Amino acid sequence: MFNNNSISISVSDDEPDELGRMRVRVRRKRKKTGHRLKNEFLHRVVRKLVRYWALLIFLPALGLLLYEASRIGRKPSSVANTELGASEKSTLVDSELSNVTNPSLEKKSDGNLNRLDATTRVVGGVRQRCLKILSPEELEHLEIPVREEANSPVSKVLCITENDTPFLGGNSTLSQEHTEATRFNLFTGSQTLDQRSKTFKVNETVSMNCGFYSENGGFKISNEDKDYMQSCKVVVSTCAFGGGDDLYQPIGMSEASLRKVCYVAFWDEVTLSTQESAEHRIDGYGFIGKWRIVVVRDLPFADQRLNGKIPKMLAHRLFPHAKYSIWVDSKSQFRRDPLGVLEALLWHSNSVLAISEHGARSSVYDEAKAVVKKNKAKPEEVEVQLSQYRHDGLPEDKRFNGKKALAEASVIVREHTPLTNMFMCLWFNEVVRFTSRDQLSFPYVLWRLKVLKNINMFPVCTRKDLVNSMGHIRKAKPLRS
Repeated sequence: MFNNNSISISVSDDEPDELGRMRVRVRRKRKKTGHRLKNEFLHRVVRKLVRYWALLIFLPALGLLLYEASRIGRKPSSVANTELGASEKSTLVDSELSNVTNPSLEKKSDGNLNRLDATTRVVGGVRQRCLKILSPEELEHLEIPVREEANSPVSKVLCITENDTPFLGGNSTLSQEHTEATRFNLFTGSQTLDQRSKTFKVNETVSMNCGFYSENGGFKISNEDKDYMQSCKVVVSTCAFGGGDDLYQPIGMSEASLRKVCYVAFWDEVTLSTQESAEHRIDGYGFIGKWRIVVVRDLPFADQRLNGKIPKMLAHRLFPHAKYSIWVDSKSQFRRDPLGVLEALLWHSNSVLAISEHGARSSVYDEAKAVVKKNKAKPEEVEVQLSQYRHDGLPEDKRFNGKKALAEASVIVREHTPLTNMFMCLWFNEVVRFTSRDQLSFPYVLWRLKVLKNINMFPVCTRKDLVNSMGHIRKAKPLRS
């Protein structure tokens, strides 16, 4: 039994224990409070990082994705405008203002409209612009060269009219030679296969059918418009017949081009009515924006595609004093400086004709299959054309004279020389005789007219740099059923 009257005995650290050993007092260092808290905080952070590392990676990636999506969703013209120099910015602003201030122009919402950003491609591991064009400062001082074709095999092209030879009409001989003989009319004049063959012969002076055969052949233009067209030295042209497409204002031009270049759009009365119903009205000077509108009456063909080949291929007939022309299909918006385009595609490469090559195919025979498959021409009329080409010996080569045989032809840049005029007349006669698909006849004419060698067949990426492709808005109405 123990009682509560126990005696407490204190033992000094210096005193020996029961075994006689001295006790050693060990002083332990107290951990500093701040250091302990710091370690705990770091451990907590590490634990959080380990636990939520996936979320920390996902959130920045999501933010970046949303930022890029907002950039893509922005209006392309505004994005492109941030990447342009001061001169090009002012040009774009001018184009946009014309759409606002002119009540006859409807503001478009199409994604490609008014884009000025450069189209590029990778060459040798380096990204380059597809169309190398002069700076605005250089364009202001660019002079249109006067080039003489001293060595040209053709010095003069005489276009046959009804005053030169009797009009043969769609007689029985022609109808037996070709099922489409009825497309020869008072505008084209008539042409037998033998006469056709002779037109490919190159002489110093050549005589050939090239439209505008008779005063009664159609394609009537007012005297006021004729006077304007005769004043043009350089022209950019397009057309929309049958109310097919809207009119897109050209952009990207320099002040020099605005002074020196004509912009002419050919409409028929159907297109005029269609555009007026949409409040697109010609002003008192004959313009809508920068385009001079030329209304053509009495179109010569029922096929509106064939009517469209007249301004496309016969610019030298419509603009008799023009030295250069640029053709742009109505489905596209021209977006580069015309003088810069002439310098880049003709003068720089010493070419007289530049045309966009086909992006998908190279052989005319492959193209014919695609035309039939896509219902762009009747199989029987395509077969008539190919049969004639095979009879004439057209090879299945994919390149003629070192050039790609097949052209897409939505953009045509050319100098008006006797040889290029002859080429375009021959090409026009082929689309009148056969199908309206000019891609099928281009390789044939290029093959037959071997003397025309300085052609610039520019690639697809160059065409994309020249125009904003808008696509066809509506189907053109035929002239008559």
